[in-house]
Amino acid sequence: MTSPHLRCHLLLYDAPARPDYGRVAGIRQLWIAALLVLTDAQLHWLPVATPWVLPYLLFRLALVVSLTRFLTRIAGSDIGLRRLGQWTAVEKSFLVQMVILVNLGFPWALSAALNRPLPDVYAAVLSAGWPVYFIHGFTQELVYRGVLQTELTRRWGAFAGILGATALYTFGPLHADYYAWDAAAALPMFAAVLAMGVLFALHFHRSGNLWIVGIMHGMGQAYIALTLTGGTAAP
Repeated sequence: MTSPHLRCHLLLYDAPARPDYGRVAGIRQLWIAALLVLTDAQLHWLPVATPWVLPYLLFRLALVVSLTRFLTRIAGSDIGLRRLGQWTAVEKSFLVQMVILVNLGFPWALSAALNRPLPDVYAAVLSAGWPVYFIHGFTQELVYRGVLQTELTRRWGAFAGILGATALYTFGPLHADYYAWDAAAALPMFAAVLAMGVLFALHFHRSGNLWIVGIMHGMGQAYIALTLTGGTAAP
């Protein structure tokens, strides 16, 4: 039998229970996703140094969870917010591996690419802006994977659901600022976002665990954004 430490990289998770909720709850889920997706564009104009940015992002995160819990009556586990006791050995192994790899691999790669000393990369990530980027990245996964992909997959099946949610994540309001860039700069960014979106989407679909992709996304976004901008740019 394949080791659980390897199975996660092959997407060989134990098949999660699929959500079993009705049409009305599903429609409400789409409205919740639309509300958050349509307000994504404004985040590009919020400097991290602004004192109220972190409270605002925490409010957005709490809003998604609250609306799902009280408006749709869908259990948190149905959108991937599963209790630790419900995790399999494969899921636990993958999260531990990713935390280690991200905190070793990202600093090394960014240090080499930007010709910056490794301690400077860690210093940037440990700055006051770290929670902003982490929470913003986690919330993206909650909206686009937990809420939107779950409902689109329930309606249309895995292929169309993943394709629809990933396309909106890549080309929608969240990354609308790329459209103002010249093609030589914008196309590689869209390609990178699309590739990461597909990766997160597949891991979420196969595991049903939002914590894994949310933490991965939050850590990665913090490293890239804080190292590139010095912690001054919008999330």
